Amino acid sequence: MHRLAVAGREASIARKVGRGLGRVWLARSRFADVARLAQHTLTLGDDAGAFYQLGWAQHSTGSPWAALDSYAQALDLYQIADDRGNEAVTLSNIGGVYNGLGDRQRALTYYERALLILREVGDQAGEATTLSNIGLVYDGLGDRQRALTYYEQALPILREVGNQAGEATTLNNIGLVYNGLGDRQQALTYYEQALPIRREVGDRAGEATTLNNIGLVYNGLGDRQQALTYYEQALPILREVGDRAGEATTLNNIGSVYQAVGDRQQALIYFEQALPITREVGNRAGEAATLNNIGMVHSDRGDRQQALIYFEQALPITREVGNRAGEAATLNNIGLVYSDRGDPQQALTYYEQVLLLLREVGDRFGEAVTRFNLAMIYRRGGELDRAVVELEQVVDLDRRVGHPDLESDTAMLDQVRREQGGSATGAGPA
Repeated sequence: MHRLAVAGREASIARKVGRGLGRVWLARSRFADVARLAQHTLTLGDDAGAFYQLGWAQHSTGSPWAALDSYAQALDLYQIADDRGNEAVTLSNIGGVYNGLGDRQRALTYYERALLILREVGDQAGEATTLSNIGLVYDGLGDRQRALTYYEQALPILREVGNQAGEATTLNNIGLVYNGLGDRQQALTYYEQALPIRREVGDRAGEATTLNNIGLVYNGLGDRQQALTYYEQALPILREVGDRAGEATTLNNIGSVYQAVGDRQQALIYFEQALPITREVGNRAGEAATLNNIGMVHSDRGDRQQALIYFEQALPITREVGNRAGEAATLNNIGLVYSDRGDPQQALTYYEQVLLLLREVGDRFGEAVTRFNLAMIYRRGGELDRAVVELEQVVDLDRRVGHPDLESDTAMLDQVRREQGGSATGAGPA
């Protein structure tokens, strides 16, 4: 019917049918079909709904700049028509594009404009979605406690209005926060609530995201095979729906598993597939993460100079996009390189910057890793008292976050205590 209306130049019919069909297809992640539908509608002249749906499809298939252009045209038309509700939804979606590009502050600006209008027009569903989106920005900025505050405002509203898709997204996002805080079991609890809802509502892209996130938890828990199982379920779905940004993320995740099991060549293959995609879609945060991952492969191979080149490309990007957690990871990696090169003072300089950032963002898991690195530097330098102090904190953090290295870290603490005791026993006048 839509094709006939376009062919017959029946603009009002084409627009009405196109919007209805587009809504159904968007819910089913048929983004390429939505894009074609909207483009056919727009051959009959400007239409806010067609521009809006085209922007959504473009963003979902890894074309953020094209999406921003389409949303901007939709926004102008909604403002001219004084359509406040759709103006707010479009502002919120523009915020989502900027957040995906790593421009968190600009994302916040758009979300906060949207939130004011949604409250003004009494759109509870839109308000809840936007609260959840603001939470996502704060999580990306490393302010996880503030992120939780927004998610916990959004969740009961979403349940009240029966927005299952939004509920699943928010449950997924809460899981992300707990994973970032190092509470893997709590993260799994939320992801496992989100996954069946996403399948029930037919959100294929969202299903892939949650599968990816569950894989990340298992990878963090040291269960690499289970992590791969989830990533390998996610990857074909992302390719099916044309989500290039999500595809790059999953390639990165699979590469990280191979890196963890020592298959560096296979890891590099996946990371090098991911890097051009992150650049193609303009995902600066994803680009930085991939550069970091490639640097880690070179570091593990003993090519420390090459590793530094990649880490030093990643660091300014993490700062540019305001990703404090990513900045901390990159500084930590640079510290490792200097430690391996036998420059403990330079390594300490980087690790101390890392600890400040990790405490700021509440990343106890990362703090345990960095304190372990500090302890090893102190141990090699003969500062066994300081090494023991750091390792005691490492073991305490491991217990609190369920770190898979608890047993080996406890054994290292016992070993350094024995060394400390032996050193004390051997001390005395000659």
